[in-house]
Amino acid sequence: MTATMELKQVESPVLVLVGPTAIGKTSLAIALARRFDCEIVSVDSMQVYRYMDIGTAKPDLCEQGGIAHHLIDIADPDEDYDAGRFASDAMTVVRDILSRGKIPLLTGGTGLYLKALLYGLCLSGDRKDQDRMRRDLNLRLQQEGRAALFAELRKCDPATADRLHPNDTRRLVRALEIFVLTGTPWSTHIAQQGMKKPRFSRLLQIGLRCDRGMLYERIEKRTVSMMEKGLVAEVEALRKKGYDPLLKSMQSIGYRHVNNLLDGTWNQAETVEYLVRDTRRYAKRQLTWFSRHPGLIWHDPADSDAVFQETDSWLHGSALRTETR
Repeated sequence: MTATMELKQVESPVLVLVGPTAIGKTSLAIALARRFDCEIVSVDSMQVYRYMDIGTAKPDLCEQGGIAHHLIDIADPDEDYDAGRFASDAMTVVRDILSRGKIPLLTGGTGLYLKALLYGLCLSGDRKDQDRMRRDLNLRLQQEGRAALFAELRKCDPATADRLHPNDTRRLVRALEIFVLTGTPWSTHIAQQGMKKPRFSRLLQIGLRCDRGMLYERIEKRTVSMMEKGLVAEVEALRKKGYDPLLKSMQSIGYRHVNNLLDGTWNQAETVEYLVRDTRRYAKRQLTWFSRHPGLIWHDPADSDAVFQETDSWLHGSALRTETR
């Protein structure tokens, strides 16, 4: 059995708006949705979780401005939500939006989720095999340590080992799982996906990027804002609900940092400092990922008029370009 998804092309228009965290996707996406009669489909691996609002920068009802938002608050923090489930859920939502004569606007910063939706997944084996392999690898991680598994990954998939952060055990396990189950390195699967046609034939993909210093300043301001809005209280409430600090969702950026604060590992100043630092590093990884994503047309988020013009030209068939690198 294969988990590769069927990729029958959809001819109706689908719009994509992606970029690193804190660059301004939310406000621009809402403006686009309002102007072009879109409904927004979140492409964010954390906004799917209920009760996790401040740390995920989830738009509240006021910020949503009456625009329909999908794939937000659809899973509990202890559920194992992944790219395969997202691709299935997102495709259902996209088809529903198109059936009502509206344009799906896919927006977020989780590149793997976008790739899974556009190009499918390339993982052989049924779900039971995958779950069993993941349990075995996590057990080995506890018994043998991270360094041993990284050494193994470097032998079978050096390209993936080079791009992973040494502490990214989740993707380390994922990379080894893919190699064992398919016999092919994860990096090879990604390269092969890049050669496929996306499942949407009328597709405009806009990427946002700006001066790196300006982005880092936005990240710092947003971090301070999150703390002021009550991120610590949000994490305390999650713990009181019984959500373990070691859950995947609770170990994401922001939540991991506040858990360390609540556990006494860091003080308040250290928590903010490390959260800013790690968010900047995450934004850099996002930009690297999207720089390799085929078909993106890049714009500065401050130039919303250019994005509107690009979208209008595409919808009316007068766009002269399909990709810039």
